[in-house]
Amino acid sequence: MAERLDAPALAEEVEEDEDEERPPLRLSRRGILVLSGLGAAVLGLLGWVLYFSSALDVQTVAIQGLRNDQLTVDEVRAAIGPVQHGPLARVDLDAVQRRVQAIPRVAKAEVWRGWPHTLRVKVIERQPVAAVKDSDGKFTQMDASGVSFATEATAPAGVPVVELQLSAPAQDAISAFPQSALVAAAVKVAAGLPSDVAKGAPSLLVRSYDDIELRLAGGATVRWGSAERTDRKATVLLALLKQKAANYDVSAPDAPAISG
Repeated sequence: MAERLDAPALAEEVEEDEDEERPPLRLSRRGILVLSGLGAAVLGLLGWVLYFSSALDVQTVAIQGLRNDQLTVDEVRAAIGPVQHGPLARVDLDAVQRRVQAIPRVAKAEVWRGWPHTLRVKVIERQPVAAVKDSDGKFTQMDASGVSFATEATAPAGVPVVELQLSAPAQDAISAFPQSALVAAAVKVAAGLPSDVAKGAPSLLVRSYDDIELRLAGGATVRWGSAERTDRKATVLLALLKQKAANYDVSAPDAPAISG
């Protein structure tokens, strides 16, 4: 007896035969050339819009991170100069970063594109940990890394003041311990002071490399010694300050002393 196929099964079999016989779709050489030409034209148009037209020009330079009026937005924009103009895609971000970081008060800068029209610059300002009193009475601000970045007639509020009062032996040994080394040692001490002590803007008197003295806001003095073991000395000083005294000695932090 002949096997009978139902209509759905027969239709499915016919469709499979047609799929097997249907040749794959192939583009002619001319079609490939046309599509390639269109793709190149689209990419060319996009490139022109991005890099050469004024459609995506820089319209705004957004500066963020400024903490006070010592450094202004206008100063940062002036430092960037003509690099900030023209199509955003063509702005040399590395050049902008170098120009901003060349500002003495800037420790670091980050630059990126904010599409479609904004050049964004994030500024990290240097923070003074000490103000070094110069021979002319002005004060040079220095950050924790020992970089001097500003000189003004007065010391900033809440910043320790460093003053060189070299002893005779220190003056004789100036070739071995130049003033720059002495200032660097004092700045290291200032950067390591407990925050509450530093905010009181104590004076750091440098008589020699291993003879640094603090004069606290209340009138008490702290014999610090050298800048070595500053972290340990700061911890010990915090403990000593719980006792009221006229003089504190942390020059030998494992054997501190108070008097007066």
